[in-house]
Amino acid sequence: MRYARALGQFGRGHHHLNYRVRPLTKGPSGLPECADGQSVTVREPIPSALPVVIRTWQDEAELLDRIRCFLPHVPRCLVKRGDLMILTYMDGVPLASICPDGKPVDSGLIAALAALLADMTQVRRQHLPPLPPSWPRSSRSGRAFLRTLAHAAEEQIRQRNWAEFGGLFAMLGIPEDALVRFAERVPTLIRRPFSLLHTDLHRGNVIVTSGAEPPLVCVDWELASFGDPLHDLATHLVRMQYPDDQWPEVIEAWREAMCGRRSNAVDGLDRDLKHYLAFERAQSVYPDVMRAATSLGDSYDQHDLDAATYAVHRALVAAEEPLRLKKVPDESEIERVLFRWNESRGGEARAVFQVVWQRDPRIPEHPEFSDDAVSGALFAEGAACAHHVFKGTAHLNTAVRVPGVPFPVMVRRKVGSANPRERRFLNEHAVLRAIELSKVPVRAPRVLALGISGLREPFTIHSYEGPAGGIRTPNHPANGLLPHEADNLVDQLRALTFVDCGQLDPAAQTREFYWELQYELVRMVNELPQATTGVARELGLPSSSRLLEILGRHDVVPRRPVLLHGDLNPWNLVRREEGGLTLIDWEMAMVGDPLYDLVRHMHLTPTRPEIRERLFARWYRLLPGECTKGWQQDWRVYRWMEVVRSAYVDLDRLVTGDSLEAPNVRRAVDTYAMTLAAATAALGLRGRPKAPANPSLARALMHHDDGGRRTAGVPADI
Repeated sequence: MRYARALGQFGRGHHHLNYRVRPLTKGPSGLPECADGQSVTVREPIPSALPVVIRTWQDEAELLDRIRCFLPHVPRCLVKRGDLMILTYMDGVPLASICPDGKPVDSGLIAALAALLADMTQVRRQHLPPLPPSWPRSSRSGRAFLRTLAHAAEEQIRQRNWAEFGGLFAMLGIPEDALVRFAERVPTLIRRPFSLLHTDLHRGNVIVTSGAEPPLVCVDWELASFGDPLHDLATHLVRMQYPDDQWPEVIEAWREAMCGRRSNAVDGLDRDLKHYLAFERAQSVYPDVMRAATSLGDSYDQHDLDAATYAVHRALVAAEEPLRLKKVPDESEIERVLFRWNESRGGEARAVFQVVWQRDPRIPEHPEFSDDAVSGALFAEGAACAHHVFKGTAHLNTAVRVPGVPFPVMVRRKVGSANPRERRFLNEHAVLRAIELSKVPVRAPRVLALGISGLREPFTIHSYEGPAGGIRTPNHPANGLLPHEADNLVDQLRALTFVDCGQLDPAAQTREFYWELQYELVRMVNELPQATTGVARELGLPSSSRLLEILGRHDVVPRRPVLLHGDLNPWNLVRREEGGLTLIDWEMAMVGDPLYDLVRHMHLTPTRPEIRERLFARWYRLLPGECTKGWQQDWRVYRWMEVVRSAYVDLDRLVTGDSLEAPNVRRAVDTYAMTLAAATAALGLRGRPKAPANPSLARALMHHDDGGRRTAGVPADI
C-alpha cells in the first residue's frame, strides 16, 4: 500500500492512532474501492498502550463486516494487515472538538445519540462473531452478564497489570480481590433482551457528519460487546461526562428511543441502571489510576503531578462505594504515593542515587545500613509489589530488599490521622533505639534510618520482622496466644523492666500513672467530634465531665514505672518460626505501670481463661516485686478502664469510618454491641440504650459474634 500524502493525525484513542490519508488508487498498490482523492482512515495500534479495556472480540474488522447490513453508516474495513486497518473515512468532526467534556450537549444531539444506541438492538447474537466461552448462555440474564463483565475486568485489566501496578493499587487501598468481591455481590436483575453494544460511546468516538443524514456516526468499535443494553447506557453516561443536570434528560431520551425499537429493553431501567453505573465506576478505577500514574513520565512539573493526583482521587471516590474501599486517601497522600511510584519507575533508566532524601540527625548512620542502602530502600519502595505493602491504622509499611544488604527492611510512612484520638507519648524510633542499646532479650525491629524524602515526607526504615527466608506475610496470633507464646510474651515484658527509661521519659518516676491514664481518657472523650458525642449520648454513654466523676471512684497501688509497649493487639505480635513472638509497632509505647501492658493485651486479644491464668502466674513470678505488688485487686480496674475506652474509641470509628481497613479495628467494631453492653454495665449505667438514628450504627449494635469465640474489644470474663 502506498499513500499520496498523509492529511494528519485526527484521532488518538487509548490503544490506536487514527490517520486520515489519501491512498493511491491506480496501479498494483492502489485501493480500487476508493475514488481518486477520497480519504481513508489508517488505524494502527499504539505499542506502548496499557491493557486497560475489556475486549469481547479481537477482530474489529470482522465485527464491522457483520454489522454493516444492520448499521450501514459504520466504517467499512477496506484492508487489514496484521493489527493495521484501513477504514472508510467518516466525513465530519468528533463531537469532542465542538463540545468538550463536561459541557452541556444540545438536546437534538442527545436524541440522536439515544437513537444510535437504540439502533443497535437490531443486531442479535446470530448476526455477530462467536462469543467467548465465558459469556452467559442466556440472552436475557442481566445478573449473569454483569458478573461476566466483572470477571472479564478482573482477568483482562486487573490481573494483566497487577505485576507492574499492584503495589501502587495496594498503597492506594485497593484490595487485590475487589472485583471478585464485586461480582459476588451482583444482585438479580430484571430480564431484558441482549443486543449489540458499543460500550465506549464518548465524545471522541461520535462523529458529527457534514450532511443532514445521518447526523451522527459511531466509530472505534474495538470494545463492542453483546449483552444488556443498560450497560451501554451506563458507559455512555459516565464516559460522555455530561453535566449532572443532563443525566435525567439523557436517560429519558434513551427510554423513548428504545421504546420505539425494542420496548422490553427498558424493563427495570429505574431499578437496574445503578448496578451498571456501579460497575463502570468500579472497573474504571484501574485504567484511570494507571493512566494518571504513567502520564507523569520521566519529566514532569507540579502542575502535572496535581493533575494526576486529582484524576486518581476522583477515580477512587467514584469507586469507593461499588468496590467497598475502606478509606479513600486524601489528595496529599495520593500525591506522595504517585511521587514515590514514579521515582522508582524505569529500571536502569533511573538510578538509585536520584532518590533525594535527608537524614534526621537523631538517628546516625547504622553500621549495617549505609546511606546508599537507604537510597536503595526508598528506590525499591515505590516499585514494591502488592504483597509487600502492609497498610495499618497509622502507617503504610513496605517491605523491600536492598542489593548488598543480607536482610529485608521495612519502610514506614505515616498515613493515619494527623491528630489520633489516643495520644502518643514517646517517639517510636527513640523507644526502639533504647531497646537495641539496652541489649535486653526483647524481640523488636531495629531502627536503621530516619529522615525526610521527596515532597518533605518523613520516613523510618526498620528491620523487617516477618518470616525468615525472604519477604513473606507475617503470621499473627489473631485468635489468641498458644501456651509457649504466652510464656514468651511474659518473658519479654520482664525484659522491658530492665530498659533504662531515664532518657525516654525523665519525669515518669514522679508521676501517678493511673491518674494520668484517667485524664487522658477524659481528654479524648472531650475532644471527640460532635457527630460521635451525639451518638454517644443516644447510647447512654456519659459526657467527659460525668466520666471523670465515675473514674475518680477507683485507685491502684503505685508500681515501679517501666517501658510499656502500649498496644499489644494480635496484629502487633508476629509469630516466629522458631517459636515465640516479635513485638512490632511501638508507636503507642509509654513509661508506666507494667500491669497495664498485660491487662491491655488481654483486652485486645482473644484470651482463654487458662491462658489468662498462665500469663498472670508467670508475670507475677518473674517480674520484680515492686512491679507486681497489689496486682490481684488492680488488674480489674485497668480492665474496666479499657472496656470503657473501647466504648468511645470504637464508636468513633463506626461514626467516622476511620481506620476500618485495619483488621484489629474491623474486628472490634464488628462486635461493638458486646463492647457497649460491657461498658455500660461497668459504668453502672443500667437500662437498655436507645437505638441510634443512623441505620448503619443500629445494625452494628444488633450484631453479635455467634461463633462463641472471644473477640477483640471485650474482655474474656465479662
